[in-house]
Amino acid sequence: MEKITGLLKIRVKRGIDLVVRDILTSDPYVVISMADQKCQTRVVKNNCNPEWNDELTLSITGPSVPINLAVYDKDTLTADDKMGDAKIDVQPYLDVIKKRLENLPTPTIIARIQPSGDNCLAEESSIVWKDGKIYQDMVLGLRNVKRGKVEIQLEWVHVADSARRR
Repeated sequence: MEKITGLLKIRVKRGIDLVVRDILTSDPYVVISMADQKCQTRVVKNNCNPEWNDELTLSITGPSVPINLAVYDKDTLTADDKMGDAKIDVQPYLDVIKKRLENLPTPTIIARIQPSGDNCLAEESSIVWKDGKIYQDMVLGLRNVKRGKVEIQLEWVHVADSARRR
């Protein structure tokens, strides 16, 4: 069994201009998966601009395992329809976490990541030190679909830190 290096909290904030998969709208939810871990948000009924603000957590054992995000439309009588997907590139974020930064003025922008062919960013993303924690806000453009974006926020929890707080 691999050693867990930390926990990655992923706050799935909202969907933006998601595609319609039912007659007039969709009932979207997000699934985040990594290796054998899978978690999902709640379903937001009849909304192509849903507000989830759901917090999902993954156990991280290494930086090279890809994290995938997929949006689905919940259907009652048929299989759920896919509304797009994206890869969450956490490598720049994990590189900053390894630096063990402390005592910075709050808020401080530590790094800026530009959209590229290597990530699914729809706009510039900043890694920020705020109130003793490091966050990264991302707007991901969905692939394999005409349009749609999902806004998320990453937050790292050191395993030693979480054990100490109990």
